[in-house]
Amino acid sequence: MLDEVEFWWELPVDEQALGKRLQLARKRAGLTQQQLCQKAGLSYSTLAKIERGAIRSPSVFTVAAIAQATETPIENLLEMVSKSVQASEEKPAKKRSKTGVRFVYLDINGTIVRFFHRAFTEIAKDANQPTDTVETYFWRHYDPVNTGQATMDEFNSTLGRELGIDNFDWNKYYIQNVEPVPGINELVGWIAENYEIGIISNSMPGSIDELRSKGLIPNVNYAAVVDSSKVGAIKPDPQIYDKAQELAAVESKEILLVDDTRPNLVAADKAGWQTVWFDELNPEDSIARVKKALEF
Repeated sequence: MLDEVEFWWELPVDEQALGKRLQLARKRAGLTQQQLCQKAGLSYSTLAKIERGAIRSPSVFTVAAIAQATETPIENLLEMVSKSVQASEEKPAKKRSKTGVRFVYLDINGTIVRFFHRAFTEIAKDANQPTDTVETYFWRHYDPVNTGQATMDEFNSTLGRELGIDNFDWNKYYIQNVEPVPGINELVGWIAENYEIGIISNSMPGSIDELRSKGLIPNVNYAAVVDSSKVGAIKPDPQIYDKAQELAAVESKEILLVDDTRPNLVAADKAGWQTVWFDELNPEDSIARVKKALEF
C-alpha cells in the first residue's frame, strides 16, 4: 500500500479539480473507495485525501495507478496533452450541440439492439405455453432482478419453476435472440467521436457485460454505464436519472437521452434532459433525428 503520496509535478495542479476528476473516474468505473484502493494499491486515507483535494501535488505514479484501475486515460485525469504530440495528431475536443448537448445517453433494448420479444417466443415453444403467459411470468419478476434485489440465479430458478423448464437460463435465450439495430454501430461511433457517450439501461445482472463481450454493443469508450441492476433503480424512476447525471458530470440540460420508451423519455424531460424517441422499426429515420438533435 502507498501510505503517503509523493510530490511530482512540472506544472501547477489544481488539487480540488483533480480530486473531483479522480472521484468521477472511480464512480464511472462503479468502484467504491475501498475497491479502488485494493485495485490501485493505495491506502484508504491517501485516496480519501486525494479525492478531497487535501494532498498537494499528488504523485503522477499514484494518478497513473488510479487511471489503470478505473480504465481511464491518464490524460483525461490530468487534463493535459503530451508536448511531444503534434497539433495535427491531437484528438479533437468534444463538441457541444446547437441545443447545448454535451453528453449522450443511449438505451440498449429497442435502441442499440432489437428488443427481446423473440426470446419469449422461443421460451414459449420450450415450455409449451402461450407467449402471453411467458411474458406475464417474466414481467412479474422483472423489477426485483433489474434493481439488483434478486440475483439471476433466483430469477432463473423462479421463472423456470413457473414455466416447467429445468435449468432455465434467461440470458441464454436473450443473447441468442437479440441483434444490433441496423446502422447503430455507425451512429454510436459518430456520437463517441464528437460527444461524451454513455449507456443507461434497465438490465439483468451481467447482461450488459455479456452483450459487450459478444460484440452486440458497439465497442467505444463509454464514459458512463448506468446499469439498473447495479444502481438499484430502473427507468423511469427519477433516482436512476439522478445517478446518470452525476456520472455525466454536466448540467441536466446538457444531456440527451435516446430511448424507445415514452415513459422513460418523459421522466428524462422532467429531470431537465433533452430527449429523442428511437423507433427500432424505423432505425434510419431515428438515426437521422438523433443526428439532427446533435448538430453542432
